[in-house]
Amino acid sequence: MQPDDDIAYLSAEALGEQYRRKSLSPVAATQALLRRLGALEPRLNAFTIVDRDGAMAAARAAERRWQEGAPLGPLDGVPVTIKDLVLMRGFPTRRGSRLVAAAPDAEDAPATARLREAGAVIIGKTTSPEFGWKALGDSPLTGITRNPWNLDRTPGGSSAGAAAACAAGIAPLHVGSDGAGSIRIPSCFSGVVGFKPSFGRVPAHPPSPMGLLSHVGPLARHVRDAALMLNVLARPDARDPYALPPDGRDYLDGIEDGVRGWRIAYSPDLGYARVDPEIAAAVAEAVRQFAALGAEVEEVREVFPSPREALLTLWAGGLARLMSGFPRERRGECDPGLIAGAEAGERIAAADYVGADLARTALGRQMAELHRRYDLLLTPMMPVPALPVGQDLNDPATETNWIDWSPFSYPFNMTRQPAATVPCGLTAAGLPIGVQIVGPLYADALVLRAARAFEATQPTRRPPI
Repeated sequence: MQPDDDIAYLSAEALGEQYRRKSLSPVAATQALLRRLGALEPRLNAFTIVDRDGAMAAARAAERRWQEGAPLGPLDGVPVTIKDLVLMRGFPTRRGSRLVAAAPDAEDAPATARLREAGAVIIGKTTSPEFGWKALGDSPLTGITRNPWNLDRTPGGSSAGAAAACAAGIAPLHVGSDGAGSIRIPSCFSGVVGFKPSFGRVPAHPPSPMGLLSHVGPLARHVRDAALMLNVLARPDARDPYALPPDGRDYLDGIEDGVRGWRIAYSPDLGYARVDPEIAAAVAEAVRQFAALGAEVEEVREVFPSPREALLTLWAGGLARLMSGFPRERRGECDPGLIAGAEAGERIAAADYVGADLARTALGRQMAELHRRYDLLLTPMMPVPALPVGQDLNDPATETNWIDWSPFSYPFNMTRQPAATVPCGLTAAGLPIGVQIVGPLYADALVLRAARAFEATQPTRRPPI
């Protein structure tokens, strides 16, 4: 029997191969990960729900299929988690808020439904800040989620529990959502791979109050696993009128073909961001790896003017719409920052909101022009290491909003482009650093291929937990 620690860090692909060879069973793998979850959860606080009975039932069903030589696909029997902003039939989706009743969901969200159909073993739901409104890992309902690299640091948000669990070896695959960086920020802070697909690539339901900013996608420890998961998540669902037409693509096809001959732009600061020198150096080294892999890399400075104000207008408008569905007299039960954002949104004129949306469209046009010259854009993912828990701003003297310490994430929600973060080093204090890879709209396979090429140059890094 394999030790639990060995099972914990197996990739989804490796689990499937062991199931095929019958050297490991879905039941044994699920039991090992549930034991690990039980041991680490008191320190991490990454889960809102642990469905032990459902997970074991799904694992036993998967084991029978593998024994009969008839698995449902490569994710059959692979443990996964669902973010607590995503519906999961039979359990409540509380969204990190005391305002949401603990009534069980009547249906699965598209991502949850596709994973069930693929035979994945859903072990539970992971934490989020209240309604996913910020890039930190705490909420009034569930408290503080902690980073396995340093328990005094946040894993980031809003896919906080997903990133913490992924880094800590509690399941290889995790569903997250990303409205202004909420897959990529925690993936970077927690030292895992996060992929925000093109908008509409993964169907979503119900729609996010953040509209066209919000994407659903995978967090994983390996790029190939993220591609494997995207194959399932990208399957069609009629409930999302914005979903892209399914193309039946296998995102593992060509993923090992490298970046030789590609033209890649590198912006160390997008022309307006401040980056910690230690992080800037690690990302610059990552960029040199792309050149060593045969890409033609060119440094660019200002890619576009900061879209901060347009993003804040769209974000606050979404928060105002969200909070309009709850009694005003209960706002005292909420995260004060969420309420401040919603109140700012209530003061936005309709014409100003439309103006922000037009700025979003113009930003997409600028990026489309850049991609006429370059296959990809590289940037740092986060300009600072993971913040201490309970700290909302990295530098209160110059920042007024969490958006200010995540300048590289939200522009590519506004443009709807695919973007990934891949670990590229550790700070001297042992906190993860990530490089962001941005591709043209709908070129998800291009981003995954580049992410895999870079990942292959990196050593294995695991948190000390």
